Amino acid sequence: MSDEGLRAGIEKMQQEGVADAAIRAFEHYYRQLEAGETGLIPEDSIEPVTDVPSLDDLASDPEAEREALQQAIVLRLNGGLGTSMGLTAAKSLLEAKDGLSFLDIIARQVLALREAHDARLPLVLMDSFSTRDDSLAVLEEYAELRADVPPDFLQNKEPKVRVDDLMPVEWPADPSLEWCPPGHGDLYVALVTSGMLGELLERGYEYAFVANSDNLGAVLDPRILAWLRAERIPFLMEVTDRTEADRKGGHVARRREDGRLVLRETAQTPEEDLSALQDITRHRYVNTNNLWLDLHALDEAMRERDGVLGLPMIRNEKTVDPSDKSSPAVYQLETAMGAAIEVFEGARTLRVPRTRFAPVKTTDDLLALRSDAYVLDGGAKVLLAPERDGRAPFVALDSDHFKLMRDFEARFPDGPPSLVGCERLVVEGDVHFGAGVVVRGDVTVREDVPDGAVLEG
Repeated sequence: MSDEGLRAGIEKMQQEGVADAAIRAFEHYYRQLEAGETGLIPEDSIEPVTDVPSLDDLASDPEAEREALQQAIVLRLNGGLGTSMGLTAAKSLLEAKDGLSFLDIIARQVLALREAHDARLPLVLMDSFSTRDDSLAVLEEYAELRADVPPDFLQNKEPKVRVDDLMPVEWPADPSLEWCPPGHGDLYVALVTSGMLGELLERGYEYAFVANSDNLGAVLDPRILAWLRAERIPFLMEVTDRTEADRKGGHVARRREDGRLVLRETAQTPEEDLSALQDITRHRYVNTNNLWLDLHALDEAMRERDGVLGLPMIRNEKTVDPSDKSSPAVYQLETAMGAAIEVFEGARTLRVPRTRFAPVKTTDDLLALRSDAYVLDGGAKVLLAPERDGRAPFVALDSDHFKLMRDFEARFPDGPPSLVGCERLVVEGDVHFGAGVVVRGDVTVREDVPDGAVLEG
């Protein structure tokens, strides 16, 4: 039955016009799935990483930085709709801070770097069909951003596979739900299938700084770029110290078998090893998904492997309609882009401050970002307020009432409370906040908060 499922999946992708390299990648992971592989990384197969150089230790060499910047691009992953927050448009178009969207701020970050270093520095997005038009319309407003390469390329898609018989799922009620992205590890395949990688190399670009569009702390740092170039590092992952909020996040480790660096996500961790995964004193560094690529090294690896890097599979089990738990169970065969760290000989990690890792995955994160715990410096750089001493406030909002943006906005009609002096804010129940609320210390809220209230704990 599974051979039939693979054939059906390939035919479905061909009918959709999916590129051959993307189809080969799907076949690679489907074969692993039918062989019973789970992609799990047991705790006894890895050991913690301890020898990580720090960004603070990198020297600044303005001339080397300026020279390296002429060969670099900023690449942002921009395919997400933010469906988990109830959004139906590109998540990067959501207001992030001070009336500006994530994409507005990213565009301004790149323009500021160009001006400061007299560099060409293109901004390139990896879009999905769902995010492309709206996102490019925003970039059109920044005419000075135009560069000698296209502003975006499209990620690939693959069929969801039924858990019971490994056939591509059919869902006539909404055929779009039959498809899923192959995880952000598709970045490498999509760079090739779109022709973007070839064009970048042809234009003399040799390095890419890659980050998620929802992480505004991820600004290209020329010191890192110059170090990458001088040390001839093919792949670099920025990591930062794990906190309570990262207990379920992917961490970097070293594989005992060959000493290679690896990335382990929660979905790749056996149940009996979850306590070790969540031990932030054992596995101290979380992957920020801020990555640096040597584009020549990537091109060579993709050619050697026929377009399939062979990243560890993540078997993600869901229902075909995420909003309907009674709909058929499916597998989404995914990979993580950070997992490429194990592919490249000489790959490295770099410890960076928490200010470079402020992703917005939930309305909890968004509340902190929109509050005065963060400041927008010069309209481009998002920084923790000086009073925060490099530590973000911990926010946990009741998911029954705050998970979706429409509910979140309704409960903060006058904007976020002041969190600059807050260590921890937990909201339990259906709570509405008035204007001018100040939160200090460790606070749990269970009832409506009036205008001007000062909450301390």
